[in-house]
Amino acid sequence: MKNELLIKKCKSCGAIVKVLKDCNCDGCGIKCCDEVMEVLIPNSVDAAIEKHVPTYEKVGDEIYVQVNHVMEKEHFIEWISLVSENQEYMVKFYPEQNAETKFPYIQGATLYAYCNKHGLWKTRVE
Repeated sequence: MKNELLIKKCKSCGAIVKVLKDCNCDGCGIKCCDEVMEVLIPNSVDAAIEKHVPTYEKVGDEIYVQVNHVMEKEHFIEWISLVSENQEYMVKFYPEQNAETKFPYIQGATLYAYCNKHGLWKTRVE
């Protein structure tokens, strides 16, 4: 689907990459620390959904997005992204900031949030 992000993570060092176009060859893939990186599947980790899935409120031609989540040095939302068919917006966060931002309202787009401990989460913009 065109509104989907392809994110890969190294199991050894924790490096994360966004893939613009993936390889379709057998047996290869993006490697880090001499290992093929794993694909992060949104909503795949058993954690409290109400603390990770981005929520939004439409205000005019924008959406106010937030993730009601702790923002501590060891556990926080690293970024929120809005992805549509031909556009992407991303905001990085740091501990002690609020995980909230504004994006343009794009019906049918997908909002993603990445928690440094519990992985990738998403919701669709209606």
